[in-house]
Amino acid sequence: MVTKLKQPVIPITEIEQSAFCQTDEELSSKTLAEEFQAGVRWQKLPVSYMRMSPEELDDRIGAARAKLGSSLVILGHHYQRDEIIKYADYRGDSFKLSQFAASQKDAEHIIFCGVHFMAETADVLSSDDQRVILPNLAAGCSMADMARIDDVYDCWDDLQDVLGDHGGVVPITYMNSTAGIKALCGRNGGIVCTSSNATATFEWAFERGERVLFLPDQHLGRNTGLKMGVELDEMLVWNPFKPLGGHTEEALRRAKLILWQGHCSVHTRFTVAQIEEARQKFPDVNVVVHPECTMEVVQAADLVGSTEFIINSIRDAEPGSVWAVGTEISLVNREAADNPDRTVFCLDPVVCPCSTMYRIHPAYLSWVLDGLVEGVVVNPITVDDETAGFARVALDRMLAVV
Repeated sequence: MVTKLKQPVIPITEIEQSAFCQTDEELSSKTLAEEFQAGVRWQKLPVSYMRMSPEELDDRIGAARAKLGSSLVILGHHYQRDEIIKYADYRGDSFKLSQFAASQKDAEHIIFCGVHFMAETADVLSSDDQRVILPNLAAGCSMADMARIDDVYDCWDDLQDVLGDHGGVVPITYMNSTAGIKALCGRNGGIVCTSSNATATFEWAFERGERVLFLPDQHLGRNTGLKMGVELDEMLVWNPFKPLGGHTEEALRRAKLILWQGHCSVHTRFTVAQIEEARQKFPDVNVVVHPECTMEVVQAADLVGSTEFIINSIRDAEPGSVWAVGTEISLVNREAADNPDRTVFCLDPVVCPCSTMYRIHPAYLSWVLDGLVEGVVVNPITVDDETAGFARVALDRMLAVV
């Protein structure tokens, strides 16, 4: 059993989250040289790209795409800035995009405009002769970074010591995790989930074990557990920096749901007070939030669901309806623009895009495209065969319960 004490570590991606927050709702791109002034990490690239105006980059990206033709597919996550989304051949959430990437058998190169764990998943699901590219290697995910692989292995070893190998605990990892975490689940009878099928994967897991270890987002795990009837006193939060996650062996044996101490830096910004303010301003407002929000916010909302659920709820709504949305601002602004006959606004009055998604600037996209034109693959994302194999097992299990 692992008993060593660890110093708490806050991921750099979490510290950097507020770098792009502003009260001005305009999030239009500037030159990369100007955006480099934000206090976040940026991957270095040739200085010439940093000085290009949005118009120059637009011309270069268009020219490179024309030369590359059908050998290239550009994927854009819903949380990307509009200046990137407009170049995407396909847009969606992380798994939807990875599935689409795997279906593009003619595409030699897949540029994933998202974050690192998404590009890893695309590499796991795509064929060996395809190359997945992440335009900016500094585009990580604070939630994924909160579950470091060594800490998760220590947790798993401790749980096996306390609970045993049979009927003990089934691991579930959210899609927002590294390939290594997905592989751990694949090796140990576990599964991957998305925000849209979390309930189905919980049902799958509880059919196979008495307890679930859910990684890395405690809020999605807690909200899903409550939805299934698991009581709060049957849930524990595992602190990776304390022996046995901060719990006794007896407490672990009593638990049905063990939640990793992680969260989304964007979705934990939303509060019940924001919902109450929206209801005061618009008495007929529909409040829809993502299940990565806190339990209190989820319980105060009218509707809760994945990114795709939020999009479809707004698009299928009656003209004239009012929507207060608890998810990433780039998506909310895009839905407001696409549905002018509805009132759509973000619950958080401070404009805070996902700081890691926002690091996919058109300059980086232009840089990697120019590299492909010259026959150079910049920023390939490659998962080793063993990790990819077990991660694929966990992903395939998820597909079977969707």
